[in-house]
Amino acid sequence: MQIPIYQVDAFTSRVFGGNPAAVCPLDQFLPDAVMQAIGNENNLSETAFIVPNGDRFHLRWFTPEFEIDLCGHATLASAFVVFEHLRPDLQQVAFDTKSGELVVKREAAGLLSMDFPSRPPEPGASDSRLRQALGGKAGQILVSRDYMVVYRSEDEVRALKPNMNTLAEMDRMVIVTAPGKEVDFVSRFFAPGAGVAEDPVTGSAHCTLIPYWAERLGKTKLHALQVSRRGGELWCELNGDRVSMAGYAAEFLQGSIRITL
Repeated sequence: MQIPIYQVDAFTSRVFGGNPAAVCPLDQFLPDAVMQAIGNENNLSETAFIVPNGDRFHLRWFTPEFEIDLCGHATLASAFVVFEHLRPDLQQVAFDTKSGELVVKREAAGLLSMDFPSRPPEPGASDSRLRQALGGKAGQILVSRDYMVVYRSEDEVRALKPNMNTLAEMDRMVIVTAPGKEVDFVSRFFAPGAGVAEDPVTGSAHCTLIPYWAERLGKTKLHALQVSRRGGELWCELNGDRVSMAGYAAEFLQGSIRITL
């Protein structure tokens, strides 16, 4: 059988920036083992699979190692594929996911805005090896789905060279963040245990970053950069127990996967 595949760079207006995600539109989901094998073969941080349900879509995400419960950039990439190729008549699309309904809307000038759950971080126990593995002068460590480690400056976050072998042994993925020079905050994201040493741009991490920085800075609208090598830009807003993240997307390729079931 042949499966359509698109690769989209999310949270960027140009190819070779942002975070690449694969998107595979299906009539129905394939066996989990097959979707996982495709995710591993693609070797991107996430491969998304979407199945239509009227004007809505079911959406699932796979890293190279396992299925994940929430992914921002692959949701943005999936919405881009829906708007550009599958349902150009839609102005917004709703995805049914393991994290509930996620809605993506078209905004002006090609910007896509996503509505996600807020996941505020809280004080909690962390692996004693975390500070040493990250290096630098790590400040407060908070916990949500991921560890979130706060640094004093953007330069410190950019300069980090973590021990990926140690981070791979952690029980959670790791966000590092600091105030930005020209934006409200910057971040990086490490998930070697999920087969992704450093994720270029991580929408799901901003479910935790947005409520933290909104409270710390006393504002609900925020401008963010993820300062990985590829880099990504997000326009963020805290809306009660929800957050919105807006960004651009750029299509890199489209083709087909050939497999035998």
